[in-house]
Amino acid sequence: MTTSITQNTIPLTQLDAVAKPIGQAVGMPGTAYTNEALFHFERDQVLGPTWSGLVFASEVAANGSLVPVDFMGLPLIVTRDDNGHINVFHNVCSHRGMTLVSAANPLARGIRCPYHSWRYDLSGNLKSTPSIGGARINEVAGFFCENHGLKRVRSHVWMGIVFINLSDDAPGFTEFIAPLETRWSQFSGAGLFDELHVPEQGASLEIDVQCNWKLAVENYCESYHLPSVHPTLNTYSPLDQHYNIVAAENMSGQGSCVYNLSNIVDAELPRFPHWPEEKTCHAEYISLYPNVLLGLQPDHVFAMIVQPQAPGKTVEKLQLYYIGAQSLDESYEGCRSAVLKNWQQVFSEDIFAVEGMQNARRSSGFNGGVFSPVMDVSSHHFHQWLAQRYKAGTVRL
Repeated sequence: MTTSITQNTIPLTQLDAVAKPIGQAVGMPGTAYTNEALFHFERDQVLGPTWSGLVFASEVAANGSLVPVDFMGLPLIVTRDDNGHINVFHNVCSHRGMTLVSAANPLARGIRCPYHSWRYDLSGNLKSTPSIGGARINEVAGFFCENHGLKRVRSHVWMGIVFINLSDDAPGFTEFIAPLETRWSQFSGAGLFDELHVPEQGASLEIDVQCNWKLAVENYCESYHLPSVHPTLNTYSPLDQHYNIVAAENMSGQGSCVYNLSNIVDAELPRFPHWPEEKTCHAEYISLYPNVLLGLQPDHVFAMIVQPQAPGKTVEKLQLYYIGAQSLDESYEGCRSAVLKNWQQVFSEDIFAVEGMQNARRSSGFNGGVFSPVMDVSSHHFHQWLAQRYKAGTVRL
């Protein structure tokens, strides 16, 4: 028997209200941000059926490295095998279901189960089964290692982000990412992001936030809060120069016609060679649903993976990219440092806002809120996307 979990926790009429035109709609109710059962429902029915950001490829930079990742309570392993290929597996031994890996290892070369010492290579193949047939007898009739490798999770690496499709039945990643690549080709040319480079140091940061992952995403979608939350950002990318973006079914955000960070950091980094002259000061900030936030500027790009940890806990992982190999020269070190410091300030300024909203989601006085028909277009689009997936999702009882 299958039934919609929303029938038990969120009335379908309320989801229908979220899907209404923006001037009539309400937002997702507080339960969607605080309920443990809905958190795991979202893993399987909202994030799982599409392509979700998991980690950055730089976290397994060297061949023979691995890192364990908790994906909303589901233990996974990301490896880079001896051929340089990145793999994602369930962090579960095929013998008795033991958790295999508990810590990152840049020199792993293989995976050994700590329970009975079964060993796998970093491509997921079972390589040895010590004493499976008795003491010091490592084989047994009818058992074939090739039938018992690690269970693979469908994955794809794009722009240095490891994406996963947990359900294994989403459309191909090329189709998923095509609307964004098409949109941003106007800025970067046909070879989208071919010239992006990540410095070995000073290009990443991690922020722990006591809020539901959805609040981080919807906050990123809109620029309405700039004057009150980001006064410095508002000086070089002012609110009245922003525009809403609804680029496709799975993405929305905001853009700026006046982006002049160099006025603040007093720096000039290499720029995209094909960036149009008439849009020299443009920048765009897009939420790629469900949990990847992307920023495109003439002289650098950033990506943030929003990692849900619990209904009220999220980790935000940011990585910066610069244009051309020359951007990594020592002469630009001060520029790069200033860019990282600037974005650290911006994202840190958001913490009180998203944590304040999370706290209020526990109140019976919150019924989903309303939207500005002018300023909340992109956030409402994200809520509509969520409501559609809540209505479509089912769980087996």
